[in-house]
Amino acid sequence: MDKKLRVGVLGATGMVGQRFIALLENHPWYQVVAVAASPRSAGKTYEEAVGGRWKMATPMPEAVKKLVVMNVNEVEAVAACVDFVFSAVDMSKDEIKAIEEAYARTETPVVSNNSAHRWTPDVPMVVPEINPEHFQVIEFQRRRLGTKRGFIAVKPNCSIQSYAPVLTAWKEFEPYEVVATTYQAISGAGKTFQDWPEMVENIIPYIGGEEEKSEQEPLRLWGEIRDGVIVKAAEPVITCQCIRVPVLNGHTAAVFVKFRKKPSKEELIARMVEFKGLPQELALPSAPRQFIQYLEEDNRPQVRADVDFENGMGISVGRLREDTVYDYKFVGLSHNTVRGAAGGAVLCAELLTAQGYIQARE
Repeated sequence: MDKKLRVGVLGATGMVGQRFIALLENHPWYQVVAVAASPRSAGKTYEEAVGGRWKMATPMPEAVKKLVVMNVNEVEAVAACVDFVFSAVDMSKDEIKAIEEAYARTETPVVSNNSAHRWTPDVPMVVPEINPEHFQVIEFQRRRLGTKRGFIAVKPNCSIQSYAPVLTAWKEFEPYEVVATTYQAISGAGKTFQDWPEMVENIIPYIGGEEEKSEQEPLRLWGEIRDGVIVKAAEPVITCQCIRVPVLNGHTAAVFVKFRKKPSKEELIARMVEFKGLPQELALPSAPRQFIQYLEEDNRPQVRADVDFENGMGISVGRLREDTVYDYKFVGLSHNTVRGAAGGAVLCAELLTAQGYIQARE
């Protein structure tokens, strides 16, 4: 790419917004030129607006410190200075739907981390290794919006990243029933232990909305485009429990699976470690070389040892074994704010760029 695309981050001061800023530092294709947030942050430098709330382990990039935060509600002003935006705004679902659509109507592509548009029928919800063909629905969305360049694309919920790719790798064996329990990090709620001390040595057996997302969103990934909309798959049927645990980063899942065509353990491991998609074939900048790794040790995957596999963009799996009630069971681990949030959105943007959906404004 001769010249970097100009990127805006909506909701730049929150935890996911900060992760976008950190991941985009020195990106070979993209340069952050605009940061936008709520009116109370607007007019301050990014450094001033974030203040002592920088939550990343790496320092705030120098290139963004002096950027003046724009009012995210001033859509035309923000859109005028960027080629596309990442969205991590903290608003109600209806407000998010409206503002993301407003940006798209300014002919600005929107790649969103938010859940608001995940079930909008003509908005693609994509894990680039799993369902890149769903980006084809963008042409129908543009017709609805009346745009030539603008559109909205989203990534799915962080909680499904530790098992949906694995089940996709096993598709030929026809998994039809799945039980999953996810053990989810506090950063998934935008928190650290400093601002959520109640989570130290604690477990909360409820996360609002997560179980429905964990059960239904994989089915949309495995769905198909019909008449300009995405129709979700019927199987596998998934039932899920989601538990908040005292971990900063990393969602772990304990998963049980039934197959119509029962495979061997060796076949399952081979399909996982060989599984790759367009991001690997195109060698996209954020793509993990190894998407799923299998760990033979009985005590892996562990958050401390494995959450940063492939810079947080890979999935770690262990403890695959036959079960007495289901066919097989396993444990999966993914980084919830990298692969599960900002990193997954950046990878979506890279594939959209490679396929020509995102280009520099003329």
